[in-house]
Amino acid sequence: MNASVRISVSSLRAHKRRFAGTFLAVLLGVAFLAGTLVMGDTLRASFDTMFGDATSGTDAVVRSADTITTPGESQGVRQPVDTGLVAVVGKTPGVATAAPDIQGAGQLVGADGEPIGGQGPPTLAGNWIDDPELNAYRLAEGRAPAKPGEVVVNRGAAEQGDLRIGDTTTLRTPDPVEVTIVGLATFGGEDGMAQVTFTGMTRSDAEKYLTAKPGEAASILVRAGPGIDQRELVDALTPVLPEGVEAITGQELAEENTEMISGQFLTLFTTFLLVFSGVALLVATFSIHNTFAIVVAQRTRENALLRALGASRRQVTASTLVEAGVVAVVASAAGLAAGIGIAAGLQALFPAIGFPFTEGDLVISALSMVLPLAVGVVVCLGSALLPAVRAGRTAPLAALRETSVDRSGASRARAVVGTGLAALAVAVTLTGVVVRPSLWLAGGGAVLALAAFVVLGPVAATTAVRVLGAPLDRLRGVTGALAARNALRSPRRTAATASALMIGVAVVSLFTVFGASLKATMDQTVSRSFAGDVVVSTPSFGAGGSGLSPALAGAVADRPEVDTAVGLGRGVAEVDGSGRALTVTDPVELERTFDLGDVRGSLRALGADGIAVTEQEADKQDLDVGDTTRLAFTDGTTETFTVRAVHGRSELAGEYVITREAWAPHRTQDSDTIVAVSFEDGVDASEGRAAVEKVATAYGNPEVQTRDEYARSSAGAIDMMLTRVYALLALAVLIALLGITNTLTLAVHERTRELGLLRAVGQTRSQVRAMVRWESVLVAAFGTVGGLALGGFLGWVLVKASDGASSSAFAFALPPAQLLVVAGVGLAAGLFAGLRPAGRAARLNVLKAIATE
Repeated sequence: MNASVRISVSSLRAHKRRFAGTFLAVLLGVAFLAGTLVMGDTLRASFDTMFGDATSGTDAVVRSADTITTPGESQGVRQPVDTGLVAVVGKTPGVATAAPDIQGAGQLVGADGEPIGGQGPPTLAGNWIDDPELNAYRLAEGRAPAKPGEVVVNRGAAEQGDLRIGDTTTLRTPDPVEVTIVGLATFGGEDGMAQVTFTGMTRSDAEKYLTAKPGEAASILVRAGPGIDQRELVDALTPVLPEGVEAITGQELAEENTEMISGQFLTLFTTFLLVFSGVALLVATFSIHNTFAIVVAQRTRENALLRALGASRRQVTASTLVEAGVVAVVASAAGLAAGIGIAAGLQALFPAIGFPFTEGDLVISALSMVLPLAVGVVVCLGSALLPAVRAGRTAPLAALRETSVDRSGASRARAVVGTGLAALAVAVTLTGVVVRPSLWLAGGGAVLALAAFVVLGPVAATTAVRVLGAPLDRLRGVTGALAARNALRSPRRTAATASALMIGVAVVSLFTVFGASLKATMDQTVSRSFAGDVVVSTPSFGAGGSGLSPALAGAVADRPEVDTAVGLGRGVAEVDGSGRALTVTDPVELERTFDLGDVRGSLRALGADGIAVTEQEADKQDLDVGDTTRLAFTDGTTETFTVRAVHGRSELAGEYVITREAWAPHRTQDSDTIVAVSFEDGVDASEGRAAVEKVATAYGNPEVQTRDEYARSSAGAIDMMLTRVYALLALAVLIALLGITNTLTLAVHERTRELGLLRAVGQTRSQVRAMVRWESVLVAAFGTVGGLALGGFLGWVLVKASDGASSSAFAFALPPAQLLVVAGVGLAAGLFAGLRPAGRAARLNVLKAIATE
C-alpha cells in the first residue's frame, strides 16, 4: 500500500495539469455548499440576536390561544384580545407594566408617490408603545407621535422612500391616511428587519385604522417587576386570563419570531441554494469521472507494467483512488476556505440591499465544515471508483500492446438497458401525470428519465455527432471532418463530457419552460375568468402591501364611464374544522364581471348566511346547493351557512365566496386585493382608464392596469425567480465548461503524435486550432440538444403534475426565443471551452510531437 501511495504522489506531481479541471470542479461545488451553510447559520444567528435585542424588555405576551391557518400559509390568523385585559393584567402580582400591541397592515408612500416595500416582506403599522422596554422599536431620531396623524417610521423605510422628519405622506391602511413623520426608529439596533417596514401611530389612530372596532389589540405586552423571572410571570398571569387567551414568555415570542423567519424565508433560501449546490456537484461528478476515465485509459501501458512487475489489482486500484483522494482533500479544503469567503462577501453585501446582518463574526459550525468536506471527498472518490476498478483489471500483457483509449459505450447491452429505463421512465411519468396525478410519481419518472439519458448517451453520441457535424464537412472541409471524427473516437467519452453540460442545460430549460408555463397560466386565468376592462391593484406579493380600500370599488362604480366595479376582499375561517380562505365580495357584481362557469343555485341569494362554493371543493366536502356548513371565525364565533350556489371556476374568484354583509361582524382590518372594472358600452379604453385613475388617486394611487398588463405584472415574481435561477446555474455551466476543457486538454495530450503528423503534412496552426474548437462545439452541441430535450420533457412533467395536484388549471408553454438563447449559450460555452486546448494543440513542436510515444 505504501508503494501505491508513492506511485500516486509521483504521478500527481508529474501530471498536475491533468487534474486541474477536477480540482476546480470540486473546489467550486464545495465552496458553494459551504458558503450556503455558513451563510444560513449566520443569518439564523443574526435573526436570533435581532429579535432577542428587540424583545429583551418584554417578559410575557398575552394573546389569543387559537389560530386559523389556510392551506399554503404557515402563519395563522389570531383572534384579537380585548384591551380591557390590560387593567386586569396590570393588577396581577409581579407585573410592572402592561401595554396593548395593536398591529395591522400599513404601507407608506414614498416621496416619489410610489409605495415603499411590499415585495414579499410585510409592511406593518401599529400603535407606538411609550414604554421603551416593551417597544421592539427604539426611537433613534425625533420624537414619539403625540397627535392624530403623527407617526414614527423605521429608518430603513424612510431612506428607501426618501422621507425625512417633518415630511407629510400617505399611509395606506388600506384607506389612505395623511401622516406626518415626527420620528425615526431602529429594530434590534438595525434600520429595519430585512425589508419589513413599520409605521408607529398613536393608539387612537391605530384603533381607528387598523382594527374593526376600538378596544381590540393583537396582544398585550407585559414587563415583570424586580426579581420576577419570565416563567414565574406567565404562571401568575395564566389563572386570571379568560378562556381562549394564553400567556407566553418573551423568550418564547423571540423564538417563535425567529422560527417564523427560519421556517419560511431561511428554509426556502437555504434549500434553494442547496438544490443548486447539488446540481453543481452532480455536474462535477460527470466531469471528474470523465477525467479519471481518460487518465486511466492513457495509462494502460503504465498500469500493465506495474501488473507485470508484481503489483496486484488491489494495489493498482488503490493507486488511482489515492490520486483521487489527494485531489479531493486538497480541493475540498480549498473549497471550504472559498465558501467562507463567499459567506463573508455576502455578509458585507446584504446590508447594501436592505437586508441587515447584526454586527459580529460569521457563524461557522462543525456541520458547515464537515459536511461540505465529506461531500467533496465522497463525490470525487465516487466519481473515480469505476475508472479505478477498470485500472485494476488491466492485464499485464497490455504492456505489449499500443495504448488505446476506451472506445466502448455503444454496446447492445447498454442500448437495451437504456431503452428499458426510458420506457420505464415514460410509464412512471405518464402514470404520475395522467392516470393518477402525483408529484412523487412524476418526480420518480423524471429521475428515471435522467438515468436513461445518461445510459443512452454513448449509444446516441455516434448518430448525434454525425448529424450535428454534417454541416461541418461543407462549411469547414477537411478541418470540420477531422473535428467530427475526433468527437466520434470514443462515444463514451463524448457522452460523459457532454453529460455535464446536458444536466446544466436541462435544469435551465426546465425552469425556463416552467416559468413560461406559469406566465401562460396567469394569462389564461385572467383571460378566461375576467371579462372586465381594467384592474386596480397594488404591486405587491407575499405578506407585503396593505391591499385596497373597500370603498374604492363603490367610488369607481359611481363614475359615468363605468358599468360595474367589484372588489375582491379576503377573509379566513375554519370550514368544518379546516382553515380556508374566503373571498369577500358583492356576488351579483362578481357574476357580471367574472366568468364563473356553470352555476347551480343563485349567487344573488347569498345574503348574510349564504355561501358559494366551487364544484371541486363541493365534491371534496360532499356539499350541494341547500346543504349547510359551519364556519368558525377568528373572533371566536361559529355560524351555520347555507350553500346557495356551486360554481365551476375558482382561479380569481376563490373557492368560497361570502358577502360583505356576512363578513362584517367578523372582520378585522378590511381590504380588497383587486378591483375589477368594466366600462359602459361605447366608452373608449383610454377615457375609461383615465376616469378610474382619477378616482384611484384619492385612495393612495394604486395601479390601474389592463387585463394583459395585470397578467404580466402578476407574473413579475416569476421573472425575478428565473433571473436568480440563471445566475445560480451559471456555476453548473462553468463546471461543465471545465469538464470539456479538461477532456480536450487530455485528448490533445493523447493525440500529440497525430497532431504532429497533421502539421507535418501541411495542416496550419489555425487549422489545428479550428479543428479542436469545432470538436469542442460538437461535444457542447450534443450536450445542449440533449439538455434541451430533457429539460423540455421535465418541464412538461412538472407542469402537468402541478395541474393534476392543484385546483387551478396549468397551461403548458414552450418559449422558443428563450430556449434558442439557452441553445446559443450552450454552443458559445463549447466554443469558449475549446480555446485553451486549441491554443495548446497549435503550439506543439512538430518534431517533438512526431517523436512522442
